[in-house]
Parts: sequence; structure tokens; C-alpha cells
Amino acid sequence: MTFRIDPTPTDQTPIISPGPEAAATRTDVRPGTPPRPETPRRARTARRSRTAAAPADTRLLTQAMTATPKAALRLVDADRHGLTPDEVAERLDRFGTNEVRHSRRLPPILQYLRTLANPFILILIGLASIMFVTDVVLADPAEGPDFTGVITISIMVLVSSGLRFWQEYRSGRAADELAALVSTTAAVTRLVGGVPVTGERPIEQIVPGDIVELAAGDMLPADVRLIRTKDLQVNQAMLTGEALPVEKRAEAAPDPSDPLQAENLGFMGTSVVSGSGTALVLQTGDRTAFGGLAASIQSARPQTAFDRGISKVTWTLIRFMAVVVPAVFIINGLTKDWGSAFLFAVVTAVGLTPEMLPLVVTANLAKGAQLMAKRRVIVKRLPAIQDLGAMDVLATDKTGTLTEDRIVLERHLDTAGRSSDRTLGWATANAHFQTGLRNLLDEAILRAAGDDLDRTVGRFQLVDEMPFDFARRRMSVVVADRDLHTVVTKGAVEEILKIAEWELVRGERRPLSDERRSEIDALVAEQNALGMRVLGVAIREVPVDGGQGDVFEYAVTDEREMTLVGLLTFLDPPKSSAKPALRSLAAHGIDVKVITGDNPLVAATVCREVGIDATHVVLGEETEGLTLEELGELAERTHVFAKANPAQKARIIEAMREHGHTVGYLGDGINDAPALRTADVGISVDTAVDIAKESADIILLEKDLTVLEDGVIEGRRTFVNTMKYLKMTASSNFGNVFSVLVASAMLPFLPMIPIVALIQNLAYDLSMLTLAWDRVDREQVRKPRVWEADSLAKFMVRIGPLSSIFDLTTYALMWFVFAANSPAHAALFQSGWFIESIISQTLIVHLLRTRRLPFAGLFGRRGGGAPGSRPGTALLIATLAVCVFGLVLPFTGFGATLGLVPLPWTYFPWLIGTLVAYCLVVEFAKRRFVRRFGVWI
Repeated sequence: MTFRIDPTPTDQTPIISPGPEAAATRTDVRPGTPPRPETPRRARTARRSRTAAAPADTRLLTQAMTATPKAALRLVDADRHGLTPDEVAERLDRFGTNEVRHSRRLPPILQYLRTLANPFILILIGLASIMFVTDVVLADPAEGPDFTGVITISIMVLVSSGLRFWQEYRSGRAADELAALVSTTAAVTRLVGGVPVTGERPIEQIVPGDIVELAAGDMLPADVRLIRTKDLQVNQAMLTGEALPVEKRAEAAPDPSDPLQAENLGFMGTSVVSGSGTALVLQTGDRTAFGGLAASIQSARPQTAFDRGISKVTWTLIRFMAVVVPAVFIINGLTKDWGSAFLFAVVTAVGLTPEMLPLVVTANLAKGAQLMAKRRVIVKRLPAIQDLGAMDVLATDKTGTLTEDRIVLERHLDTAGRSSDRTLGWATANAHFQTGLRNLLDEAILRAAGDDLDRTVGRFQLVDEMPFDFARRRMSVVVADRDLHTVVTKGAVEEILKIAEWELVRGERRPLSDERRSEIDALVAEQNALGMRVLGVAIREVPVDGGQGDVFEYAVTDEREMTLVGLLTFLDPPKSSAKPALRSLAAHGIDVKVITGDNPLVAATVCREVGIDATHVVLGEETEGLTLEELGELAERTHVFAKANPAQKARIIEAMREHGHTVGYLGDGINDAPALRTADVGISVDTAVDIAKESADIILLEKDLTVLEDGVIEGRRTFVNTMKYLKMTASSNFGNVFSVLVASAMLPFLPMIPIVALIQNLAYDLSMLTLAWDRVDREQVRKPRVWEADSLAKFMVRIGPLSSIFDLTTYALMWFVFAANSPAHAALFQSGWFIESIISQTLIVHLLRTRRLPFAGLFGRRGGGAPGSRPGTALLIATLAVCVFGLVLPFTGFGATLGLVPLPWTYFPWLIGTLVAYCLVVEFAKRRFVRRFGVWI
């Protein structure tokens, strides 16, 4: 198989006629036999293949695995020579191209419209529509239409939705462009002009019944039945989670079992590690196991924790608006005219709605995505940042996340179980001198030899070798050292023991008794229980008496009367960074659970080494009969799930979510796609298979939990700054509306000009955009953060009315001290309340943004107390600018056009006193709130 960075090849790709060796491997072709007529075979194809085309792919796989190679060919009406061009065309038309259905990216316009499906944006659109009717359609002809409110809200909607659309569209487009650079081909045998020829063809053109030649490094292009193998080993980790390659054979399976465990089946997306083979294509495209997984993630994604949280908050505010806005309308209608009352009720709704929340959220998320990119974390779906911050359970695959994703020689032992350099030395000679393709275990041995490799093998010369085969499950090399030849054999321990009659004990050769064989079997079982794969190493010395240039030939029969030297144990080792990263995640309130398709012993060993409780390991099959509630309870007390298939992984994730957790899942294989889709936040890596990256919300550029931890902290920082805006604005607006209710009932005029109220909200909200750059206190990111509607309601009810106290004192000040107590002096009253309202609303941001002392952080610690909290520079400047704007506006010509008037200078000492008193009251209320509820932002 080859990978090209060029245009996709066509049927004109040069084809290669198979040589004599390939022809000799055919089990059903006699020399001189002409190709069979095409017409009858095409009829048989049309007749028989309808069953194979059915979606019930498991049935066909089961039939193929229990059938002989010849019978498997008949199942899909194929021939060992290959299909004819007409048959290929007919099957392409019937089965379609060999492409897995991925989520098709929506056109840009539809992607943008989807960003509008945000509850707060929908509220804004509704309010803008009402203002369009009241200010434009029903406007007084004498004054003309007023587009100010409509334009202001429309800009908020466009900026917020535009930022989110561009971030997600750009991420998706970059992924598509990268995938388009690579085209994949496979070596396919077909009949051309009646002659079987083999050549590279695009995998999209492969159909059921094709004959595919496999070699080391090839990716399997479809689900196949192997009809010839030679030392074939396939890496199925991406599908099953098993780290080590599996051996494949062509013989029929005696009994049907799980197709994924069948030795004679291969699956799309897996890869050949060593050896060669010939395979019959059974299923292509969406009918493959890979395609089934892809299809399982096409449905609408379940609501994430962010979605559920924002929905609860939205409905809390909507219910509140449903009570307050009609009350404002009715009170003002009864005391004034109904037209003004309706307009003021609309403005009240705007004031109560955190109308800039979509924009503030997007600005926070975009800033968070930018910072996370610097930490090598790429965000595909912006709201996933919030879900990452809310995550309290991280489920992860084992391979490559907790482990190095490579096999290492863990120990080299003598026959007594002690560490032995002699065992390593002979194993190194065996691995170094073999001429075939080295497998992962050989590479691990040579890495373990390190700098001693040359010294270990330098004294030897290769004489001969007996290659590995699956029948004897061992391989040997013969090396010469002067006049002594040594047969060095390495393989499965039980196979080594069959040919061993001696053992090496502290350099002395002793007979291998039955008792010692039992003890060695127990030692192997002990290592297997630790999750190790164990190989044996044996030698036999053969004295020779020959001259230079003599040719010596050895055979498998020379693997006899061997001396067992020792054992080799292999493991995919834990990453050095895994244990401290897990400890840090736990300190930040995240419980890590391992869900893997790998062997339970291996999983338990790795988990124990990195500090995960592996006392109780649950197998995937044990979860099948449980309800979601029962499975959720089991997951609460279980940290390791092993031998879990893709559907079981996804169901475990779903059960934990139903149990009230915000769950993240980290995986990179085909088998991880459903779990990635089910989780609140799916996390993958840039080296993952396409379907995993497509299913994920966040891509790590390094498969390391330390990188993920940085992303979690950034997610929480983003959440906190978003929640600051929501709580500040909702409580402030609640206080303003409460003040409006009182004023509406008592005053003979509107307490504030509607357009001025909208400008006040806009100025305040624009300053709140700088919250994305605000600093966050350490204690605010120590634990997972979730959207809590109840917490918001408590905050609004207890903090919001505090501003109303000082609004009422300002009413009294303007009414009694400055005599603004009639409609003729309404402008003075409205100007006085505007200045107090906008400055207090903005100033109080610094008290509400932290549970610490608000300004002490500007000067460090105060005495021996807790440190203060220093605001971000951008927020400090923005809030100061809004305060200045509020002070100056009534004294400007623009303020005059809005209906505001300058305030007498005697007003400002009163203002200062009001603001100081307000700050003291809020600080006192904040401390009581924290003592009672234990939280703040």
C-alpha cells in the first residue's frame, strides 16, 4: 500500500502481472486453466451478492470465518484470479464506492445559521423584532423612525454569531484540507483481458469480491477474509485497543465467535506489521466494522453539560422576565399612557436580558482557544472549552495516554527469576542477526541492548537462520565464534520448553527436570498476571571442524537438546509524566477512569503503576445486562474497564453522564469514536485516525495528560470569566428592574429615558468584553465548574436588590433635595439616576469579580490577611472609561439630544457618599453570602 500526495490514481495506474511465485500460491487454479466465461459469472454475482450487500454485516463475517478459503470465495461469488472490469463496474454501482460516511460539513450559510440557535441570541432577535415594530413601523410620523435600538441589538447578534462561526468554520476547513492531501491505494488482483494482474488502485474503487495482496506496512482497505498468510501479523489497536499485534491465519475457525477476535478476518483501518497475505474483500464502505462505527456517530449529538447549563440559566431568566416585564407594563400603563408603558417594558426586557452574553461568551471562548493553542491544544467546538472546565470525570484509553505506545523489554531474567545480562545478550544476538522483518519485540530487545549492542554481537558471524513460523512459534539464528557454532532460539515459552533439555543456572548447565519445568511455568504465570508478555531464550552449542569458506546449513530439526537461558518480559510501559499528571488532575477534582479494549491483566498492571486503583477490573461483557442506572453506580466504584468494545465504551460514558457527571473522553482509535461522540467533551490527538478526530471537540498536539491538564485550567478560567459577567449583569439588571418597578408605581414620569437605558446597558456590556482578559483567582479554578441556575438565582436575589437601596436613596435625593418632582423636571431626575446607576453598576464589578478584597491586589497583601485580587489591566481601563463616560454624557451635546441635562455640582458629594456606602454594603453582603453558601463566582 502506498500514500501519495498527488492526484488520485485512475484505472490507468500501471499494473504488474504476478510472477511465478504468486501464481504458485493459488490453491484453486490449475496450470493452463483458462479464465471462466464472464457472462454466467456476472449472472451469479447479481443473484448471490444481494445477501452479502445486506446491512447485517456480522452474519457475513461469521459465515466467512467458519468457511474454508474456497467456500469464502463462493460467499461473495469471487474468484482467486480476481474480478473482471464488468463485474467491478456492476458492484461499484450496487455497493457504492469504498468510502466511509463521515459527517458532511454543512455549507457555510447553514453553519452560520446554526450559530444563531443560541437561546440568548434568539431572545435578542425577538427583542430587536419588537423594537423594529415599535420604533420603526409604528413610529410617530412627526419624529420619524428610530433605528438606534434595532441597530444596536443587531450588531450584538452579528458580532457574537460571526466570531463563533468563523472560529469553527476555520477549524473544520483546515482539517478538510489536510485530509484532501492524502490518497491511499492497495494492491488489487483483477482479470484484465482474461489475465490476472495485480496493481495499485485507489481504495475507493475496491469492491466486495476483490482480491487484495497484503505486505508489511499496508493498511487493510476493507473487511476481508484471509485466504493465504505467511507469518502475517496485524496491528488492530485502533479497533480493539490491544497494543500487541495479533497473528493471522487462513484456516477456517472451528466455531463462530466474536468476529473481531477471529484469526482469519481483517478489518478496515488496521495495518500489517509483518509478513504477507492474500485477502478476499467481504465488505466495503459503510458495511465494514469501521463504517458501522462511523454510522453510529451520525445522529444528533446529545446535549453536553454546557448545553444543559446554559438552557437552565436561560429559562431562569425567561421565567423572571415573564413576571417582571408584564408588571412593568401594567404599572406604567395604569399610571401613565399605554404607548410609553409598552416601549418602556420592551426596554426593561432588554435591560433584564444579559444581551451581550453571547458576545462575551464568544470573546471568552475565542480568547481561551487562542491561549489553549499556545499550550498545544486545538479547539474545534468553542463551547467545549466550558465543558472541559466543568469536567469532573476523565475517561481515557490506556494505550498511548498512560503508556508510551511502544513495546519495551521490561525485564530479562535467568531461570530462577533474577535479572540476567546473559539472557539479554543471547536475545540481542537472536534479534540482531535475523534477516527477516523485525517485529516490535525484536526492536525492544535491541533498544534495551543500547550501547552494548556492538560489543555483544561483534564477536559473532551469522551462519544460518530458521525463520519464525506460526506452527512452531519461535525463530533461531546460528552464529559462529571461532570453531563454535551456537543455535540461539527465541519464542513462546511453552515452545522453547518443548525443545529444551537443560537449563543454565549461574553459568552452569543442569538437567531440566519436571519439577523445574513446573517452577518455570509458575514464574511465567506470575509475569503474565502482571500483564507481561513472556518469551523464552535457549541456546545449543555445536562444535565444528571446517575450513574457511565451508558452507553450513541448519534446519528446524537442529532446534533440539537446547539449554534454557532465561526469560524476556515485555510491556507497553507507563509514561513518566502519567503519574504526576494524574495526581494533579485529582487535585483539581477530576477522577480518571480507564476504559480500554486491551487485556485486563495488562490494564491493571499499568494502572497500578501510575496510581489508579485497579483492585476491581470490570470486563466490557459484564456491563451488557446492566441498566444505565446500575452501570452508573458500578462506574462510581470502578476505575478500570477492560476488554470493552466501542458500544460498551460509549454506554459506560452515557451511564456516568446520567449519574450526574460531566465526562470527558480521551481516545484516538476507530473504536473510540462512539465514546468521543457520547462524552460531554471528546478529546483526541493529532495522530489519531480521521474518524476519531472528526468525533472529537478538542485535539491535543501531544498525547499527554499534562497538556490536557493545561487545557482544563484554561477551560475553568474561561468559565469563571463568563460566569462573572452573567452573575454581575443578571444581579445588576435585577436590581435596576426592581428599582424601575418602585419608580413606575411612585413617579408621575418614566424614571429613565428608554434610549438612555439602552445606551447605559451597551456601554456597560462593552466594558464587560474585557473580562476575557481578566485575572482569575487560584481557588476559582481548583474544582470543576458547572453552570448552576440555582446559584445564579440566589446571587440575583441576594445581591441585586442592594443596588435598589441606593437607587431609592438617589430617587429621594433628586425628589427632595434637587426638587425634580414633576414632569417638567423629569430630565434632571433621569440624568441624576443615570449617573448614579451607570457608575455604581460599573464600579461594583470590581467587588463582584472576586471573593477576595477587590482592590488590595493592586498593592499586594494587606498585613497578614488573605491576598487581594488584582483585576486585569484591560478590565480596569474599560470600567474606568465607562465611569468617565457616564459622568460626562449629561454635559455634552449628544447627551442633550438624548434628553439628559447637566447636574449641579452640589450633586457630586452626594454621589460619592452613595457610592462609598454601596461598596461597603456589597462587601459585607459578599462575605455573608460566601459564609452561607461556600461559593461566590
